[in-house]
Amino acid sequence: MVKCYRLNLIYIVAIALGVLLSTCSPKKQTVSTETRDTTWALLPFIKVDSVNPFLSAGQGKFTCPILKKEILWEEKDVFNPAAVVRNDSVFLIYRAEDTIGKYAGTSRLGIAVSADGLHFSRKKKPILFPDEDAMKIYEWEGGIEDPRIVESENGIYIMTYTAYDGKIARLCLASSTNLIDWKKHGTVLTGTYVDTWSKSGAIVAKRVGEKIIAQKINNKYWMYFGDTDLFLATSNDLIHWQPVVDGHGKFKSVLQPRNGYFDSRLVESGPYALLTEKGIVLFYNGMNLDDGGDLAIAKGAYCAGQALFDRNDPSKLIDRLEKNFLRPDKPYEISGQVNQVCFVEGLVPFRGKWFLYFGTADSKIAVAVSSISPAN
Repeated sequence: MVKCYRLNLIYIVAIALGVLLSTCSPKKQTVSTETRDTTWALLPFIKVDSVNPFLSAGQGKFTCPILKKEILWEEKDVFNPAAVVRNDSVFLIYRAEDTIGKYAGTSRLGIAVSADGLHFSRKKKPILFPDEDAMKIYEWEGGIEDPRIVESENGIYIMTYTAYDGKIARLCLASSTNLIDWKKHGTVLTGTYVDTWSKSGAIVAKRVGEKIIAQKINNKYWMYFGDTDLFLATSNDLIHWQPVVDGHGKFKSVLQPRNGYFDSRLVESGPYALLTEKGIVLFYNGMNLDDGGDLAIAKGAYCAGQALFDRNDPSKLIDRLEKNFLRPDKPYEISGQVNQVCFVEGLVPFRGKWFLYFGTADSKIAVAVSSISPAN
């Protein structure tokens, strides 16, 4: 707000309807999507109300190797899916919770498949779960959460996920050749960073037909991660990663929350980061503050945004949408395990369109579709 000085009465009368009012009124950030080029963004996405929510809690049975008994592993909720196109079908890898664990249920990852991207059938058993293995100390008993998937140039699927032991969330990585059998590779952050809270790994990749292939920039693979600010990590092989840090050994922040906006409380990576001719397009999830956020949406709401980074420097933010492009406005998005949530994690080019899959209220799964050509 511009400081105003005391003026004599005549001068006040002369400018009261002009300069004085304009200089004393508070202003928000000035640039809007109507006055600048935002054609880099993938827009619009339309929710498919005819099928949504298309996946909800199920009755799949599974013998937990830790509990040593059969459980209903997806009885409570299903949400936050990754997606990949394989053999002309969309495969959805989703997070599911039982009702047993003390941390709102233990999470495991299940898989479902669709010939049209809208109607899915699921496998009865999970494909990735806490086990009696070296990762148990990180994964039990909170479980395995929130997958994101890309493919390597030699056809290996690389999946980032979050392991939660009840105290610390740790970003982890697994690989597969068939989406069913997965090899765990441990935590993404290692050494002095292994016990640092981390999650939501979105690897930079490009579209090749209907595949999403991890892409090197400056001879390195890049990953955005985080659920406060967003940070970066790099890798030579997609398996072993190093965080990008400043001179003090702190993670380098490349995207931050904004006061007065839908992402005023936190920002968290969405699906992979898409390398295009105009830059790196990153879908992300933003949470609204109770006080100091966007007054047009609910307090604490999770909405989706998009940001653009330099295609030659993934740390350089070029642009960012002023408004969210996906928000909770359906009953199944507004009310659930966590109210007011649309959380994007799965994005695939399929049959000439973009299919965006998202968790709703941490309870169900829905889809939105964009008819914009996946050419970029």
